Amino acid sequence: MSDDLENLEHKIDRLIHFCARLQKENESLRDRESSLLKERGKLLEKNELARNRVEHMIVRLKGLNNEG
Repeated sequence: MSDDLENLEHKIDRLIHFCARLQKENESLRDRESSLLKERGKLLEKNELARNRVEHMIVRLKGLNNEG
């Protein structure tokens, strides 16, 4: 019976360590997700600014074309 208890204690210790590792990994993944979402927002903003600038240049070029 003592061996059974020691075996159970060992399994519980392994489970505790495994859970702790998963918690750290989960926290790391959440941090990474947050970082990627912020980066995505910045890239979307830059893309929108670039699109607006290109549209503005197209309008200006069409205006020059109509004048000529």
